[in-house]
Amino acid sequence: MRLFNAWEMGQDQTKQQIEKGLHLYQSNQTEKALRVWMRVLEKSADPAGRFRVLGCLITAHAEMGRYKDMLKHCLHCLFYFKFAVVQIDTARELEDPDFLTESYLNLARSNEKLCEFQKTISYCKTCLNMQGTTVSLQLNGQVSLSMGNAFLGLSIFQKALECFEKALRYAHNNDDKMLECRVCCSLGNFYAQLKDYEKALFFPCKAAELVNDYGKGWSLKYRAMSQYHMAVAYRKLGRLADAMDCCEESMKIALQHGDRPLQALCLLCFADIHRSRKDIQTAFPRYDSSLSIMTEIGNRLGLIQVLLGVTKCWMIQKELDKALESIEKAQELAEGLGNKLGLLKLHCLCERIYRTKGQQRELRDHVVKFHECVEEMELYCGMCGESIGEKNNQLQALPCSHFFHLKCLQTNGTRGCPNCRRLSVKPGYV
Repeated sequence: MRLFNAWEMGQDQTKQQIEKGLHLYQSNQTEKALRVWMRVLEKSADPAGRFRVLGCLITAHAEMGRYKDMLKHCLHCLFYFKFAVVQIDTARELEDPDFLTESYLNLARSNEKLCEFQKTISYCKTCLNMQGTTVSLQLNGQVSLSMGNAFLGLSIFQKALECFEKALRYAHNNDDKMLECRVCCSLGNFYAQLKDYEKALFFPCKAAELVNDYGKGWSLKYRAMSQYHMAVAYRKLGRLADAMDCCEESMKIALQHGDRPLQALCLLCFADIHRSRKDIQTAFPRYDSSLSIMTEIGNRLGLIQVLLGVTKCWMIQKELDKALESIEKAQELAEGLGNKLGLLKLHCLCERIYRTKGQQRELRDHVVKFHECVEEMELYCGMCGESIGEKNNQLQALPCSHFFHLKCLQTNGTRGCPNCRRLSVKPGYV
């Protein structure tokens, strides 16, 4: 009985220390919170408590951009789950597949942040194949979101949209406003890439509304992310003052929280805004700062976007050879990641450069590669045959997650999908 009471007391102390760390973390005292959680990890004999504190460490490292540390804690989590159950009397409780599902989800997120998209998809599929309890089923929305982000990183747009739609359904069915907010931000990114700028603005605005209506006790990161995606959409729409306001608010929160990944994205957005204003001398230092942080945290997808912006600056200044140098670096990254949209944009820029230089052989080569990318990604409307993502156009998805020009669906109706022949009664929600 004495041993049981001591073990129970240890559980309470572990819980108290985890709560203390959470309080510090929510008060922007991140380093102090990390020290508290690391002490729990080192001293606690409570396996369930250790599991919970590992989740806290994973989240904190993710928000700070320490993705390699995040991955280390995820691996520790799986390792611990495997062997800790034989050391304690609560083995049956820890054998609950919810623990394992959560660990695989954290592994998926870690690899997503490191731009290891194929691994992310593999771990997400493992999560979805596990037969857990209601808790595990509630995680499926987060799993679908992470998988959608990975497919988007690989420019597999239909599968990305299908995953986002599933995540949104999970959010609605479970009244999970935080998940809905995150999905809306990802959908904003999705439509920004496909150049439907109205939807690219609509979804982060919806996320911002959720933060205002339900986010009193939420982390400020939700507001920061919605403001960042709004800034991106406003810039694409040419509303540069609005873009600057949203980006400044997002950057302020990112600096307060030490959120390095978001700082890098905001610096990239600031640079793009200044480039849109043709203020190249102001844009370059911000691209450099963003490049430095992106390199530090290992965000290779972000590095491609930075190098694309730098390339466009060199082209504005008629420095075509320097532009080609940036393209070469970006192309190596895009090929390594399997980011087809990045490659398409690079071929498009090369086409413009070689047309200006009058180098016909190189020009033809990149024109061919550009059209190969379009075909591979199926970036064309199945009704009119025109390309998608070349200019700002309103798009609409069918329930099968194939998407078309809105004007084509309005003209031809939606009785069936021209791509997969699946019957459709009405357009999908997203």
